Amino acid sequence: MWLYLALASAFLLGFYDIFKKRSLQKNSVMWVLVSVTAISTIILAPFFKADAAEGSLLLIPKGILVATSWISGLMAMKLLPLTTISTIKASRPVFVLIFSILLFGEKLNAWQWVGVFTVFTALWMLSRSSEKEGISFKSNKGILWIAVSVFSGVASALYDKFVITKMDPMSVLCWSNLYILVILCIVLGVKTLIDRHRTAIHTEEAIVKGTSEAAQEDVSGRFRWDWNLLFTAIIIVGADALYFQSLAQEGAMLSIISIIRRCSVVVTFAGSAILFKENNIKSKAIDLAVLMAGVAVLALLS
Repeated sequence: MWLYLALASAFLLGFYDIFKKRSLQKNSVMWVLVSVTAISTIILAPFFKADAAEGSLLLIPKGILVATSWISGLMAMKLLPLTTISTIKASRPVFVLIFSILLFGEKLNAWQWVGVFTVFTALWMLSRSSEKEGISFKSNKGILWIAVSVFSGVASALYDKFVITKMDPMSVLCWSNLYILVILCIVLGVKTLIDRHRTAIHTEEAIVKGTSEAAQEDVSGRFRWDWNLLFTAIIIVGADALYFQSLAQEGAMLSIISIIRRCSVVVTFAGSAILFKENNIKSKAIDLAVLMAGVAVLALLS
């Protein structure tokens, strides 16, 4: 049963990335994150447990890590094709595995090393494919942002291994979501103050650069309601709820579940290819296939 719940969670996660990308067409990164997280918190309100409030302070570091991962991930979405981002994000379970070796003394068998090598080969292939679109893994800011997103997400997953033993899964979901919202609101507030301080300079630069730049500055400062925000919030709540329900099942294996969840990249890749008409799809599809083969080795032969 837990495998099917994990697969359903992965399916929803694929659509989550697609709707996030669509949400960025009308609003800035911070407004999308704050809005989606606020709606998610409202949806989760009936599941909060007051007696878990004191223990929930353990989730503040997780909130910081997740907020960092989300902000950097959406910054990357502004700068890179979603097909490139989704493929890189699919490597996250491998980095979790590697850091588990370094931090927790876990050991890899021969097949696991094959899987790790295959994933890193796929990432190298993706870097070659991305160069055809003028994307350099060495100098493109989007690559830096997605790297920050991946590794902060890895750190959050490793921290989950500690927190999940202290609280029940739904309390972790609800309270971490609330702390993430508080952190994002603080970041948005600071950003707004800085933007107001620089308004005159930005406006002058926008006029010099042209109307497209001016429109971009305008979007970054104001919130516009978009139904994609609601859909994004509903999808991520559903995906996370299925994830924690999967973890709660008897015999569930966290390592396998995390790998299955990364299979969401298949849905994201296909959806972005159709909806956003991105380039170089055939080459990146081969890269994705190689990466997923590595993930499959880790999941099935470990």
